[in-house]
Amino acid sequence: MSFLACRIYKETDSNGVKSTLRRIERMHLDELSPGDLVVRVHYSGVNYKDALAATGRGAILKHFPLNAGIDLAGVVVSSSDPRFAPGQAILVNGCGLGESHDGGLAEFARIPSDWAIPLPQGLSMKQAMIIGTAGFTAGLAIHRMLSNGQNHDLGPIVVTGASGGVGSMAISILSTLGFDTIAVSGRENFYQYLSDLGANRVCSAAQLALSERPLDKVEFGGAIDNVGGQLLSQILAHTQLWGNVASIGLADTHQFNSSVFPMILRGVSLLGVSSTNCPMPLRKEIWSRLATDLKPLSLDKILAEEVALKDVSAVFNPLLDRKRYGRTIVKCLT
Repeated sequence: MSFLACRIYKETDSNGVKSTLRRIERMHLDELSPGDLVVRVHYSGVNYKDALAATGRGAILKHFPLNAGIDLAGVVVSSSDPRFAPGQAILVNGCGLGESHDGGLAEFARIPSDWAIPLPQGLSMKQAMIIGTAGFTAGLAIHRMLSNGQNHDLGPIVVTGASGGVGSMAISILSTLGFDTIAVSGRENFYQYLSDLGANRVCSAAQLALSERPLDKVEFGGAIDNVGGQLLSQILAHTQLWGNVASIGLADTHQFNSSVFPMILRGVSLLGVSSTNCPMPLRKEIWSRLATDLKPLSLDKILAEEVALKDVSAVFNPLLDRKRYGRTIVKCLT
């Protein structure tokens, strides 16, 4: 039996120049990375990391060739692990999928059973992939903030890079929980979209009018930052006593120069969020919450597009070029 997959190659031309190529091609199960579960993939999604891997604009893949896709939701076809049975719906995000192991942008995947999470009650496979790693990352950040004492009385939560997948999910989840939110985006054409997700204020980073002082007047109860760099430093300086700032991205830069003043004078916590390396017990807890109290109410608005697997190549560059918003999911079942 053959099936379609979005497979990534590294090739060298006659002049020794290396390039990353992607092909929608047919392959067989015995060509897949090893694992004790064979899964018929119903849906996957296109994340920023997937686009970097598929275009070669980021060093994501650990070896070549490899199927792209750090997320999948599907049905078990065969299992050598008694915890999973044929016909059972499962999801996988991160864990090395689509980075060191053949990923979810394929009609079939073979995975280690330790990576699989039974699809939580309250989520369809399509909804799970609208959420995907983007929503999981937002959910993990919010979980960490709440666990560390974040509450409504501290003030509004600012979300940077708000029109992307993680930012959109964060705005929707925070609004679902009743938090006031400030959505920060450089793309004015998506301001109405962010308001529709529940943002109380939408603006650019410049319109925040933040100072460059190491500590300044309180503006925010906390933050979820996709940008890094100077903006992250400025947000920390304006965060409320005992507020939390979750760092989840580097859309501007990985560089970060700040002062310890917000931490030692206001008790501000800078929380790191790593979705790929999240321990499985916590990973399961977050997915359970994403199906219940952290489930975004605006999934239909966040879903920007559903594409067929055969058409996924056209999505990658526009996503990296900031021409897309929200979430694009891929229907792999034909």
